[in-house]
Amino acid sequence: MKPAGSSEDPSAPDGRGLIGDVYLSSEELEARVVELGRTITADYEGREVLLVSVLKGAMFFVADLARHIDVPVEIDFMAISSYGESGQTYDQKAIRFVKDLDHPIEDRDVIVVEDIVDTGLTLNYVLRSLSLRGPASLEVCTLLDRPYRRIADVSIRYVGFMVPDDFFVGYGFDYHQLYRNLPNISFLNI
Repeated sequence: MKPAGSSEDPSAPDGRGLIGDVYLSSEELEARVVELGRTITADYEGREVLLVSVLKGAMFFVADLARHIDVPVEIDFMAISSYGESGQTYDQKAIRFVKDLDHPIEDRDVIVVEDIVDTGLTLNYVLRSLSLRGPASLEVCTLLDRPYRRIADVSIRYVGFMVPDDFFVGYGFDYHQLYRNLPNISFLNI
């Protein structure tokens, strides 16, 4: 993956100087999402799939992924809070559902769609909760993965890219809720 040029001056009033070199171009993202869609299609031939997207980071990924899966697909969303009240430090005890699924998943083939899996603590919480609801199958598809940072033992069936321990913006990744809409995944200069 070739980095593209840096963006504007870091002192720019719109904050765009925070956006660094492109790590994954929109073309690279699209090619990998197409591959993941084909693999999921082959794995679930003759069945229906429920994609469960964890908001907000995975929203662009799940939309693109669903368009490249050629079996019947339903999408549902959940939102999770995994930070303490200060919002500054990770606190596993504070993990909670802010928005739960709209429909039951019993006897459904479910794929949890994540933007990135790092320590796996939040994903482990989600998977444990969903598994208690009796799905026929429960798998994970993540766009980005950092397996070397894993604390919780989680199984990830579909991985887009393994990435370094950097911060990113674009294609769903944000910095203070901004820049999710950028078409590439770029380094965040902080």
